[in-house]
Amino acid sequence: MTDAHTAGPFIAAIDQGTTSSRCIVFDRDGRIVSVDQKEHEQIFPKPSWVEHDAAEIWTNVQEVVASAVEKAGITAEDVKAIGITNQRETTLLWDKNTGEPVHNALVWQDTRTDALCRELGRNVGQDRFRRETGLPLASYFAGPKARWLLDNVEGLRERADRGEILFGTMDSWVIWNLTGGPDGGVHVTDVTNASRTMLMNLHTLEWDEKICESIGVPMSMLPEIRSSSEVYGTAAVGVLAGVPVASALGDQQAALFGQTCFAEGEAKSTYGTGTFLLMNTGEKAVNSYNGLLTTVGYRIGDQKAVYALEGSIAVTGSLVQWMRDQMGIIKSAAEIETLASSVDDNGGAYFVPAFSGLFAPYWRDDARGVIAGLTRYVTKAHLARAVLEATAWQTREIVDAMSKDSGVELAAVKVDGGMTSNNLLMQTIADFVDAPVVRPMVAETTCLGAAYAAGLAVGFWPDTDALRANWRRAAEWTPRMDADKRDREYKNWLKAVERTMGWIEEEN
Repeated sequence: MTDAHTAGPFIAAIDQGTTSSRCIVFDRDGRIVSVDQKEHEQIFPKPSWVEHDAAEIWTNVQEVVASAVEKAGITAEDVKAIGITNQRETTLLWDKNTGEPVHNALVWQDTRTDALCRELGRNVGQDRFRRETGLPLASYFAGPKARWLLDNVEGLRERADRGEILFGTMDSWVIWNLTGGPDGGVHVTDVTNASRTMLMNLHTLEWDEKICESIGVPMSMLPEIRSSSEVYGTAAVGVLAGVPVASALGDQQAALFGQTCFAEGEAKSTYGTGTFLLMNTGEKAVNSYNGLLTTVGYRIGDQKAVYALEGSIAVTGSLVQWMRDQMGIIKSAAEIETLASSVDDNGGAYFVPAFSGLFAPYWRDDARGVIAGLTRYVTKAHLARAVLEATAWQTREIVDAMSKDSGVELAAVKVDGGMTSNNLLMQTIADFVDAPVVRPMVAETTCLGAAYAAGLAVGFWPDTDALRANWRRAAEWTPRMDADKRDREYKNWLKAVERTMGWIEEEN
């Protein structure tokens, strides 16, 4: 893809995601020079158990890096740094002498630690570790997943006690292997990934000894916590051997960084399988009383950490896939927009896709999906519209919670992810949130964020102002909805949400 105009140097970003791994090479303007991507297997041993083969993932990472570098027609000399971004919370334990994983990685979506989380919260409830970690006790996070492995893999706890086992999220696994593995590999994680384990104290940015003990994870397994933008070590294997490995950010934080949300109150929303909305809250960790997570946004070198509030929605893009694959109402994801545009409104129907319970701001495992307000008037086009409105209303609920928690009104929502190609959805979000929705030129903001953080660490870009100057707007939608109508519709939506709760009754 390179031609005479894209002279180096470059930054390479590795995105180890939930369904695939990819590598993107960027130039100084933050433009994409080349991309390569490879999917890995999704392993479902039981209902609601989800695993990945970490060895397969490491092989894929090496392949996409080699291929992206080859497509760009460059060599390691042209690459100034490598940045890493990753699926968050996915948990792996491996043997530090052989580099062999002791079990498949437990993926963030995996809910096998439900019972363990209830047990850990027994006397105090979901908020037992919230003050220190910013997180509710939920099967989503990595610490309890590590404890499950120690309890359930034969002989593992003994090996861990002997100091033979390393714990990591996927950033740690990739960096350890990239910097030499059993032969001198660096065992580190960054503050954003560490803040998703439930084992790090948000205020000290260090592992919390008391919590590690309560959850049952020996501290000897844990990686060293570093900033998101600094040189951790040098690549020792593959086509980029000799290049500094200089950033790590969990994928949603990387998107916040790539969207250049460097000021308090700036927010981004990534619309993929699920949706993740993060708002920069500056140098203070804001406690949430409205069902959001408090998390580290990023930390550049030895500067102070920047915190964020995060709202996650479990089902957005996957609802469109469900309409396509399970219901057969559309043949391609893009068709939902055409179908929904053929009617003026939802015909009175509301669709709450609580397929795996409700995430923010409710955190209700007992909820299941409903379609409410059905009459014979409703057509599949109205349902298609209700599907898009579901994503927009859930965004509105999180934006409301963010304003309440932070006391900051949202100025605009910067959006990215696959669903942003749906113009009707973008307009609906602007209408429901009553704020402008802005989409940037480079949609790959997750990889871009990792590249930016790595480039800052090695002086490829001088400062965050230089990164802001790179950010270019591609499209903007402004609200056009009458306020009375918005309030009336929102009330109906909240009524429908109520109908989802308490569907599953807890078995004793």
